[in-house]
Amino acid sequence: MIKIEYQGKEIPYKLQRSKIKNLYIYIKNGEVIIKAPLKLANEKIQEFVNKKSKWIYNSLNKSCEKVKKEKEEKIEKEDIERLTKIVEENIYKYSKILNVMPKKVRIKELKYAWGSCSSNKNISINLKLAIKEEKAVEYVVLHEMCHLIHMNHSKSFWNLVEKNMPKYKEYKKLLA
Repeated sequence: MIKIEYQGKEIPYKLQRSKIKNLYIYIKNGEVIIKAPLKLANEKIQEFVNKKSKWIYNSLNKSCEKVKKEKEEKIEKEDIERLTKIVEENIYKYSKILNVMPKKVRIKELKYAWGSCSSNKNISINLKLAIKEEKAVEYVVLHEMCHLIHMNHSKSFWNLVEKNMPKYKEYKKLLA
């Protein structure tokens, strides 16, 4: 029987055997998965697991923290409705001030940014903003609206952001 232990703590795992050549350890959604070749002896698997026990333990903790954080950040329907309202109000507000209007505005899951503005003048706002403070959302909307004028992060772009939201750096910190 294979055991994964680290600092006296036993770590649960799933062992999957298949037609592969190498032994692999994955940490996914807070679960340890060991993939092993069909005919590899349990002693060899145990030896490999013993060498990797510290890595398994640390990676499992990171994975569990990530899963916990994602559950805490679960977005409710009311949060989405609130976000939609804030985005619409600020698109309207800044379109009047900046004299520009996006072709489309979408609220959707974005992996690497709080917002984006395409060269086609479409703005996307990250759904995860639904759990952020209103001023942080307003900052992201203004930021993307300014990209309708400056499609870069030049000094002119940042001057435009600051002109319309002098405390933008303070609100940007709310996104951390």
